[in-house]
Amino acid sequence: MSSETPTGGRPRAFDEETVLDRATEAFWRHGYEGVSLSVLTSAMGINRPSLYATFGSKEQLFQRAFARYHETQVANARAALDQPTAYASIEAFLRASADGLTDRDHPAGCLSIQGGLACSPDNARISEILAAGRAATEAAVEERLSRAAKEGDLPDGMDPGALARFVMALSEGHAVHAASGASREDLHASVDIALRALALRT
Repeated sequence: MSSETPTGGRPRAFDEETVLDRATEAFWRHGYEGVSLSVLTSAMGINRPSLYATFGSKEQLFQRAFARYHETQVANARAALDQPTAYASIEAFLRASADGLTDRDHPAGCLSIQGGLACSPDNARISEILAAGRAATEAAVEERLSRAAKEGDLPDGMDPGALARFVMALSEGHAVHAASGASREDLHASVDIALRALALRT
């Protein structure tokens, strides 16, 4: 019997958080439907019985992997948005996003986009999970911009919700371009243009 299969209270021969991180990268690289159980278990360094015993199913594994990933992403977004002005907050958010999307420590792009933006009807739940994650990040951006509006830090008549959608659309578009090979410099150049076009200073 494999030492990786938990038996009789025996401790697992792997670190759960480590294999979860490996699963996250596999989903990120191949997408939910694109990654087979064989590829997943190989990437995680465990066998199928261990996967099922520890995480339940492929969908449950994805939910845990994405929750872990998204928690980090939201924390990073809130840190970037914690700037004294709306302009500085948006700039920090977009530049941090560009850096993260092109970080060589993980696949290019964003798990939230590549994980399963388009899924078959049988896996519609995956698309819903990812959409909810993107909506949560957008809500964090809108929350910061709504505060800016109350403080008089946005031009009169500018809708914080619409501006948050614009910021997210740019960030999500960058994720697609990064996955297709766009460089960090390419993304920052787009941020420069967007910031000039926004003219947020009141």
